[in-house]
Amino acid sequence: MNADLIDDESLSLERKSVLPGEGFFRPDDLTRTEQKQEVEDALADADTVVIADPDADGLACVALVRATRGDAALVPASPHELQQRLAWTAEYLDPGADVFICDLCPDRADDIEALDTLAERAGESRWFDHHQWNDDLSELVGAAGVELVVGESDEECSADVALRELDHEFDEALVDLVAVTRDHDLWIREDPRSDDLADFSHWSEPEEYLAAVSEHGADLPADVEQYLKEKRVEKEALIEKAIERAQLREIGPWTVGVTYGRCSQNEVAEALRERGADAAVIVKPAGSASLRGTESFERCHEVAEQVNGGGHPRAAGCKPDIYDDMLDYAHHWTTQGAVAKRAIIDAFDRIAEE
Repeated sequence: MNADLIDDESLSLERKSVLPGEGFFRPDDLTRTEQKQEVEDALADADTVVIADPDADGLACVALVRATRGDAALVPASPHELQQRLAWTAEYLDPGADVFICDLCPDRADDIEALDTLAERAGESRWFDHHQWNDDLSELVGAAGVELVVGESDEECSADVALRELDHEFDEALVDLVAVTRDHDLWIREDPRSDDLADFSHWSEPEEYLAAVSEHGADLPADVEQYLKEKRVEKEALIEKAIERAQLREIGPWTVGVTYGRCSQNEVAEALRERGADAAVIVKPAGSASLRGTESFERCHEVAEQVNGGGHPRAAGCKPDIYDDMLDYAHHWTTQGAVAKRAIIDAFDRIAEE
């Protein structure tokens, strides 16, 4: 493939808004080989390992563990990568090393099939999270010998759980970091610094983010603030594109805003809330979707669970199982997510009928 066809720098804003990023077009097996090698390298001689979602909440957990344990190795894992990251960690972990799993929730038993092996190989094994857990999966984690602590998903972020459960006197900067992370992760949005943390964790490499927040807490340094300012010019333009495409639908007792685009979902959802939406659906070019609720709709996780996902009452994610080949993705891009939107709207309909 001609690299210019997927080069973000050469795409117009309109096209960038409807197409996924460059990483989507890299062969999965090549990416997987590179990622596996990275995990093997990271775990070499590590006494403590943290498997965490590399968003602001997961990385705050890593910062807390490192404050108590020193240079803990990080294995980044988004929710849909959990199964593989657990397996790779079980394969390469030094016997007796301690393992923490943070800000991740399995969707099914297959996601944690390597957990028994991992726990047997590890010393201490602990899991901190705040998502909506299935009781059967919780029991499987406990049966594997892993200590699981799940916080109240509408009151705590995973970093809150880690702060509470780790036996350590943390400095005020890290305590403040947790509070600001919660402000973003639970979509409270009362602290303006929470948007900075969310954006920086999204745009930077995990270790770059960890270095900054471990030293400065939530008060990011001037060079990072300047970097964010420059990046936000395009971010705001992509948000506007998604807002312009949005439609409001009446589903049962709720008004649901539905849109499509490569964008920051929280800001788009807030704009739709201001238009009267009880819930927002933002379908992404890569095939996934973000669901955001309000005080009048706190069932996002129930909708997401019907379309291959999960999450919290007011914030969830999913990826409808509708993509069999590249033609399906081509249809997805050219119709701005029509099939994915329909699948999610149908899930709202089923919830409404209940």
